[in-house]
Amino acid sequence: MTPVLIVAHGQPSDPGPAAKELRQLAARVAQQLPDHRVSSATLAEDGALAEQVAILGDGGRVYPLFMAGGWFTRVNLPSRLAKAGAIGWHVLEPFGCDPAVHQLGVDLVAEALPAANDAKVLIAAHGSFKSSAPSDVAQAVAAKLRAHLGKIPVHAAFIDQAPQLAHATGYGSNAVCLPYFAAAGGHVLDDIPAALKSAGFAGKILPALGLDPRVPGIIARAIFADQRVCVTNCRYTRQPA
Repeated sequence: MTPVLIVAHGQPSDPGPAAKELRQLAARVAQQLPDHRVSSATLAEDGALAEQVAILGDGGRVYPLFMAGGWFTRVNLPSRLAKAGAIGWHVLEPFGCDPAVHQLGVDLVAEALPAANDAKVLIAAHGSFKSSAPSDVAQAVAAKLRAHLGKIPVHAAFIDQAPQLAHATGYGSNAVCLPYFAAAGGHVLDDIPAALKSAGFAGKILPALGLDPRVPGIIARAIFADQRVCVTNCRYTRQPA
């Protein structure tokens, strides 16, 4: 059986709930991958990554439950795997970079958007003051939504960079906000609602994209497809076909 480790950032201030949520997700993914041994670990849990690597053995796959291909997935995670003694492991593309996840975002908004002339869409994402990678993904989803919805305005705003959510004004009762996050952590439960309240957002805030029941199937398909990325000196190059 092929070892698979689903890795998420977790909640450093309180690792337990996020780790439990990730284990539940891994169990749902495992149901769709009978030939794989699926486990999970968060980076916030001290020693969890090394423990799972030791249990699973060599030659596995790491699925990063991250919303962008930034520093955590391109540098930090490979470094931690090396320190954990991982041999022959391959890191897949992050969850948020999967075109199937982008399409899920489109579907979720289309399903929730009211039929109204003043409808608007806001993508709420983390962003980063240090790298454009997180915002690039959110902007790509916003562009995909604009192409799908036609004249309905679609914009992205962020917690950690401009344009910030707290300045996203002009969204009335027929607006829909999609949190482009993998789980319901503090950003989704606290930071986004607080920022939108400050901005006067009067529309509907959807659950985090990663909580949708279609997500385990998307992850399972990505793992099965084995779109592998190999790590060389913390730089990623696609393996030749």
